Amino acid sequence: MTPPVRRARSGSEWACDRSPSRLSVGVGGPGYRMRMRILHTSDWHIGRTFHGHSTLGQLTEVLDSVIELVRAQSIDVVVVAGDVFDSATPAAENYGVLTTALRGLRDAGATVVLTSGNHDSSARLGFLAEFVELAGIHVITRHDQHDQPVTVLDEHGPVHIYGIPYLEPALVRHAYPHAELRTHDQTLRFAMDRVRADLGRRGGRSVVVSHCFAVGIEASDVERDITSGGLDYVPIGAFDGPDYVALGHIHGRAVLSERVRYSGAPLHYSFSEAGKPRGGWVVELSDAGLATVEWLDFPVPRRLTVLTGELDELLASAAHDVHVGDWVSAVLTDRVRPLDGMRRLQERFPWCATLEHRPAVTAEPLAATYAERVRAKSDTEIVAGFLEHVRNGVGPSEFERAVLAEVLAERAAAEEAA
Repeated sequence: MTPPVRRARSGSEWACDRSPSRLSVGVGGPGYRMRMRILHTSDWHIGRTFHGHSTLGQLTEVLDSVIELVRAQSIDVVVVAGDVFDSATPAAENYGVLTTALRGLRDAGATVVLTSGNHDSSARLGFLAEFVELAGIHVITRHDQHDQPVTVLDEHGPVHIYGIPYLEPALVRHAYPHAELRTHDQTLRFAMDRVRADLGRRGGRSVVVSHCFAVGIEASDVERDITSGGLDYVPIGAFDGPDYVALGHIHGRAVLSERVRYSGAPLHYSFSEAGKPRGGWVVELSDAGLATVEWLDFPVPRRLTVLTGELDELLASAAHDVHVGDWVSAVLTDRVRPLDGMRRLQERFPWCATLEHRPAVTAEPLAATYAERVRAKSDTEIVAGFLEHVRNGVGPSEFERAVLAEVLAERAAAEEAA
C-alpha cells in the first residue's frame, strides 16, 4: 500500500496530503523520494509597477513557467521567502495572480510554504491561512509561528521547514517581554534560538525561511549591532543550525555560504539589476542533510538595457535594433539636451522608461565673476554667453540669434516709445 505523505500543521498535529505526484518508486516498490527537492524563491512583489508600467502580465508569464519547471524538475516543496505582494493593500487583481500561481504549483505536485515580508500585510496575507493549509499551502505570517514547522517526509524521515515572517522588533517585542528585542539581529537570534530548541526535540533535517538583510560576517561581542545607511543587518551566524536557510529581501541572488542564500526576485524591478539572472535555487536534501544546491533560471519576459550615446546615434544605429522590445534606460551624451528627447526615443524604443542627460563634454568653470563677464557687453552678447554657459559651451544657433535680435529690437522700440 502506498504510504501517504504527511506534514505537521502546528506542533505535533499531523494531517494527510494525498497528492499522488508527491510519490515516486523506491527500493522494493512505491515509496517516498530518495531526496527531497525544494525550490527556493522570494520577493514576488505582485502588483509592483516598473516606471509607471504594470508588471502583472510579465510576472504571470514567469510564474506560469515556474509551475512547468516545478513539474518537470519533480520539485517537492516551493518556498517563497517574503514580499509576496508589493503593497500591504493589494488590488483584487493581485490576489487573482497569487491564487492562480498557488493552484498551479499544487497541481504540479508541490507543497507550498510562503512567509510574509516587510511589504506584506500579515493580516491580509494570512487571512484563511488555516483553511488553505488543508490544501497543502502553508501561509506563515504570525510572529508566534516561527517555531512551528511545516513537516514533510521523504524516504529518510522528516524535513522540518520553519517559516520566519518579517519580524519588526518594535511590533513583536511586546509579545516576549523577557527578551531584549531592539534590533533585527537580536530578534532573529531570539527566533532562531527557539527554532533550534524545537528542532532539538523533534530531530531530523531542517530548512529555515526568513525575510531579512543578512550579511556574511559575524558581529563581535563588543559591538553586536551592524547597520549601514540606517538598515539593520543580521550576521550569518544567527542562522547556525539548519541544513539550509532560504532568504528573501534583496532582489539579486547571493550566496552567503553554501547553506545560506538569497534567490532574488523573479522579475527585474530596477535598471540596476540589468544583466543579473532571474531564477531560484533547487535544494536537494539527502539522508545526511544538504546534498546539492543548483541554480534554476527563470525566463525574462522583457530585458533591461541601458543605452548610452547621442540621440541621433541611438535613433539611427542598426546595432540597437535588438533592443527595440527591451525596457530601455537612455543616457544621452549630446552637449545640449535635445528637445523632445523622450518622445523621439519612444518612437523607436516603445518601452523606453527613463532618460538622463549626461554630456560627454562639459565646459570648464570660469574663474571670473558674473559682473566681470558681462561688463561692457551688449544684451545680445550677455544672452549668448548665458546660453553657452548652461549648455556646456554651445552658444545660440542662427535661429535663436534671429529670435533674440527680434525680441531685443521690440524691447528697444517699446522703451523709446515710452
